[in-house]
Amino acid sequence: MPKMKSVKSAVKRFKLGKNKIKRGSAFRSHILTKKSAKRMRDLRTTKYVHPSDVKAVEKMLGR
Repeated sequence: MPKMKSVKSAVKRFKLGKNKIKRGSAFRSHILTKKSAKRMRDLRTTKYVHPSDVKAVEKMLGR
């Protein structure tokens, strides 16, 4: 049986937390001048993968 290979793009995007899978937030790479300070502060907080997507992400990570 060949080894399971993880999806390298998924390895770069997701980090395994203790109970959840962490992810980065979208909409914070460019055109930042029109976004409010409150919105940018909210985008900095930790986000987690939605429960309906956890199984697919774990498969990509080779778990």
